[in-house]
Amino acid sequence: MSPVHAFNCFGAAAGGGNPALVIESDRHDAKARQRIARERRITCVFIDAGADGVPVLDYFYPHARSPLCVHATLAVARLLLERRLGDGATIQVRTALRGQVLILSQHGDVYFVALEGEPAQPLPVAASAAAALLKVAPAALVSTPALRSVGSPKLLLQVKDASALHALRPDLAAIAAWSRAAEVNGCYAWCEGDDGEIEGRNFNHLDALLEDSATGVAAGALTLHLGRDLRLRQGEQLDRPCLIVTRLEGDRVLVGGAVEALPLPA
Repeated sequence: MSPVHAFNCFGAAAGGGNPALVIESDRHDAKARQRIARERRITCVFIDAGADGVPVLDYFYPHARSPLCVHATLAVARLLLERRLGDGATIQVRTALRGQVLILSQHGDVYFVALEGEPAQPLPVAASAAAALLKVAPAALVSTPALRSVGSPKLLLQVKDASALHALRPDLAAIAAWSRAAEVNGCYAWCEGDDGEIEGRNFNHLDALLEDSATGVAAGALTLHLGRDLRLRQGEQLDRPCLIVTRLEGDRVLVGGAVEALPLPA
């Protein structure tokens, strides 16, 4: 049986965060891997051995295969770095669907994934249509919608404040349909507090109960969009508070957070 490891990633405190399973040396095909993620109702990342010795990461949400999942990559970072030199070491991995090279590192208690920013793309939706996806009036969006990517593109939609953010009840079916047509990985709604911290919510699941408590690819995309390092909070309304920290180094974004090892779920 393939070794399986469970982690919480990006938790603002012990016991919190976004869960992921890391499955090593697995021989299942993509269909079987999707079934495992769906049945366990958890994000799964499968580690395959690359022909060149670089580990290859294959990501599955319960509802779909993904080109990239940062919180699951952080789980891999903890697993693999603990087998290396620990703090200060780096490991290179590659994604299965796009062959994207990722650099994993650890600095103190924080694990990071280094991602290359991608050029901004033309926005495939009008502001009014973007607002409709969130089921809000166009005036509720306080800046122009943007599309940015660090390997998995996100539609970035800014709302006024945390109250407006928590009140969102978007049209999840419409978001899923639009995302498929536009080849975008869902919507990320966000707001900025008076202290400069960001709070966000990610919408790319058909089931509201599966809303992410942390979305690393969105944090990376938003870092590129705003052009600065971020402290980003997510998951408060889900009672799973998370903290994502990012560093902007030219066109490269480091996305990081805490990673806690867990007992395997039953």
